[in-house]
Amino acid sequence: MRDQPLFAIVGASLTGAKAAEELRRAGFGGRILLVGEETERPYERPPLSKGYLLGTDPRNKAYVHEEGWYADNGVELLLGVRATGLDPRGHLLTFDGHDPVRYDKLLLATGSRVRRLDVPGADLPGVRYLRTLPEADALAERVPGATRVLVVGAGWIGLETAAAARGHGAEVTVVELDRAPLRRVLGDDVAEVYTALHRAHGVTFHFGAGVREFRAGEDGRLASAVLTDGTELAADLAIVGVGISPATELAEAAELAVDNGILVDERLRTSDPDIHAAGDVANIAHPLLGRRIRVEHWSNALNGGKLAAHAMLGEPVAYDRVPYFFTDQYDLGMEYTGHVEPGAFDRVAFRGDPTVRDRATPPFLAFWVSGNRVLAGMNVNIWDVSEPIADLVRAGHAGRGVDLAKLADPNVALADLLA
Repeated sequence: MRDQPLFAIVGASLTGAKAAEELRRAGFGGRILLVGEETERPYERPPLSKGYLLGTDPRNKAYVHEEGWYADNGVELLLGVRATGLDPRGHLLTFDGHDPVRYDKLLLATGSRVRRLDVPGADLPGVRYLRTLPEADALAERVPGATRVLVVGAGWIGLETAAAARGHGAEVTVVELDRAPLRRVLGDDVAEVYTALHRAHGVTFHFGAGVREFRAGEDGRLASAVLTDGTELAADLAIVGVGISPATELAEAAELAVDNGILVDERLRTSDPDIHAAGDVANIAHPLLGRRIRVEHWSNALNGGKLAAHAMLGEPVAYDRVPYFFTDQYDLGMEYTGHVEPGAFDRVAFRGDPTVRDRATPPFLAFWVSGNRVLAGMNVNIWDVSEPIADLVRAGHAGRGVDLAKLADPNVALADLLA
């Protein structure tokens, strides 16, 4: 019989590392096993497309903890090992190339897997993705010497890598199926800000098309891409960012409830009470939003891991944090707080002029409004306002409205809108 309870965490990610850290901070004295498929110790993903790719931050800045932290805190770190089976009834985890483990509580922090293009030439040297630290290493080596960079997908990863490539002096073309970058997330008005920003910095957009084929040159490396509309674009490096999919294979094999991620309640519990899930892979019954939501951003990984630790300890917690993410592109620094589905808002109310002029992004706020309720807010080059924006979002999702004229008035403090 085991002397100590064993809490297992599958996914040596930011979520998993923060869960382990919080378990120790909360006083858990049992065994903690943190298992990861990658050979790297847990790291954060935002630096990969930002400072590390730009060359302004060192590689080791991405790591969650110093190398010795895990041993010093009694966290058994098992890297380069894939969990292959989960038996909830027997509380048993099986692995590829490692002995099975019986757990008392389990956290699934398996994250997501990058979506790959299934087109001719997709495996050519020069066609790259950005999800893992080794993939970031490869791009950090290739981007500075690239001449013509093709970015496939105008989401956050696509735009951030486009900005980094322009920062290194490459010609950059972004190919996007939609008619504007980030349009489904931000709507037409704010999407135009990002279009104008990148065009002002020399990026060319090709909307309404995807990639049909990558073609090689005489040296066998990437030379061009043929789009679905027949256009052929020269490129010596392609960066593909067409989204990610939740890594639910282990949960599905264990017959846990899965639908666009692992279904969890507000305490991050799966359909098995001894198994929790957090981070990208978790589809949460969000008590603030009144609906299920799966969030693929840094803050959700960070805070979800912490809350999962307390839930595993049996504490009556609830994941009701307002969704949050950020991006940095050229001179534009942005924080987005809240959540709104496409078509679920009436308009975007601006505080300040968002027009990009002479490659400079002015400071402004944007609010996604339904009726007079604020469902989400974004601050651009304005800082220390994310908390009052979060208060407006909480009030909006609770059914409380604000005066829209005052919302757009920079002379009215955001905190006063709810007074």
